[in-house]
Amino acid sequence: MSKRLATLLFVLLTAVAAPALQAGSVDEDRASAEQGDRDGQYRLAQRYAAGKGVKRDAAMAADWYRKAALQGHMKAQTNLGNLYRTGKGVGKDYGEAMRWYRKAAGQGDTKSKINIAMMYADGQGVDMDEAKGLKWLEEAAGEGDTQAMVHLGNLYRTGKGSAGKNLAESTLWFRLAATKGDAVAQHNLGLSYFTGKGNTKDYAESVQWHRKAAKKGYPPAEYSMGLRYAKGNGVKQDASEAASWYRKASKHGHTGAQNNLGLMYRKGEGVKQDYGEALKLFRQAAERGHVHAQFNLGNMYLKGQGVTQDRQEAKTWFTRAAEKGHKGAKKALGSM
Repeated sequence: MSKRLATLLFVLLTAVAAPALQAGSVDEDRASAEQGDRDGQYRLAQRYAAGKGVKRDAAMAADWYRKAALQGHMKAQTNLGNLYRTGKGVGKDYGEAMRWYRKAAGQGDTKSKINIAMMYADGQGVDMDEAKGLKWLEEAAGEGDTQAMVHLGNLYRTGKGSAGKNLAESTLWFRLAATKGDAVAQHNLGLSYFTGKGNTKDYAESVQWHRKAAKKGYPPAEYSMGLRYAKGNGVKQDASEAASWYRKASKHGHTGAQNNLGLMYRKGEGVKQDYGEALKLFRQAAERGHVHAQFNLGNMYLKGQGVTQDRQEAKTWFTRAAEKGHKGAKKALGSM
């Protein structure tokens, strides 16, 4: 497993490791926790971690997670491991994180198994061992964890780590997770149908899977739907529908969608021409590093479209794009 994929996995896991609090007041949860009830201790820890009904306090969260974890609460063990791995509320300690992950994994917690896989991939608290990491990831996937399935699919798709490149195996894992409703897997399966890599090329089938993921609000899938309608791949070409999907992805922060929607507003394609809106969208994407948006924003300033003409500002944005290798930006700079 590559370090980059392992890092992405960790961000996702620590973000979703805390399920919603059950109904109950802070006083009820505190009373239950102080009486030694591990579920009450866990709920109180969740409150401190999220700042729900109490002031956010990572140290207090760690304290109550530990109390619940010592009583065998599986999710508390996982979350305590997360805190030790990030150093939130406690001193960063990979060995201690691994210890708590192993305890939770021993009770069948798949998220902890994925975390163990990540730590083997990064050599955190253990000697780096990608083969062992892959084994833990496969175990979690085999137990039905769609997140693990998706990451196995990515590993086999890229061939990074000890998995080795196997597009058919990649598609298999994406399909398993997709049929369980995982939006990321649905989108990736759609891409395999679109490219024909590891799958039969089928634009219509690609659209079906992208639509499933897009309806769940997954930005890359919303962007892909915009592309399909813009090009007419698997659907009837429809600029207005393309703009609609780009807009949804744009609102979710997808820079590619922001750039493409900006182009549509600049041209008046599928939407009413609006240089001001185009400028806004290009800026949103450009400020987050999208190279084509940086070039397009530079052009808006150069031509005075939706903004007062400003050659210096145009040069600034062309320079940013050129530094990333954009040929059009380099040519524009050479002409200024």
